Amino acid sequence: MKQCIACGMPMKNPEDFAMGDSAKEYCRYCSRPDGTMQSYDEKLNSLTTFIIKTQGLEEKAANLAAKSMMTKLPAWKRQSPI
Repeated sequence: MKQCIACGMPMKNPEDFAMGDSAKEYCRYCSRPDGTMQSYDEKLNSLTTFIIKTQGLEEKAANLAAKSMMTKLPAWKRQSPI
């Protein structure tokens, strides 16, 4: 089983992959409509929103949590930490 390089989501089924393409290293939630991977800022914004909705954190805390999570993922290893 592959994990998304941008968010860490397990990708088990073809529909989990960007554009249903199991050769891609990122999931459908980390891709743009054209199938390319979202930028760091796009992913940070969407992950922050996801954390707010699922964990009820305030925006600043959710943003810090998202940055912390993202620094551990292969796609964002070279991004500056928090």
